[in-house]
Amino acid sequence: MTPTLRGRWQSRLFLMGTLGFLVTIFFMIVFGSIAPFYLLVLVTVLGFFWDIVYTLIQKWRWDHDWPPAFQLGAGIWEMIVLAALVYGADIIGMAPRPDQFLLHYSAVWLAVFAGSQSLMRLVFPRWRYNGGQWLS
Repeated sequence: MTPTLRGRWQSRLFLMGTLGFLVTIFFMIVFGSIAPFYLLVLVTVLGFFWDIVYTLIQKWRWDHDWPPAFQLGAGIWEMIVLAALVYGADIIGMAPRPDQFLLHYSAVWLAVFAGSQSLMRLVFPRWRYNGGQWLS
């Protein structure tokens, strides 16, 4: 499946709003802070811009595909940029400890990645044939 930009946005919003939110609630309770929620919102918003870049890169590939190994690389790159914004620019004003940041980001990324590889195909069977769009 080659996701379209609209499909990427829909999938990102759905997965972050469901699986990402559930994982974030757990971390909000464990850490006793609302910072994980702000991180989730920030990574979701930044993800919309990243998806534009990923769609352009995808068009340069001979098969116009975005394999799971690229998703891992993109997740690491997004984490580095997010950490730079959170700790360097102090964008959310209440940065969590670096270990909490890494643990929360990794858990959300793994949940969303697993959901995109399994849950989306089960809940929305036509998702993979519609360029990642679950709404027309």
